[in-house]
Amino acid sequence: MLYLIKIIKKVYNMINYKPFLKLLIDKGLKKSDVLNAGIISKGTLNRMNGNKYVSLEVIDRLCNYFKVGITDIIEFVPDDSDT
Repeated sequence: MLYLIKIIKKVYNMINYKPFLKLLIDKGLKKSDVLNAGIISKGTLNRMNGNKYVSLEVIDRLCNYFKVGITDIIEFVPDDSDT
């Protein structure tokens, strides 16, 4: 079980939301604008700020709202420590 938890944590550390922050900047928006629009909750935004897991449903809502692809919201960063 501990091994599985380590794998899950490792995968989450390989995903970040930098493209989402860039998207907001490019559109002249703030994080509070997304909250006020009711697209995501404050808790979800906090999880994204910490590069923590958010559901694909949330990613889907963001993609639909901004009319962008998933790579405009999340970024995969491979872990080079295994090579």
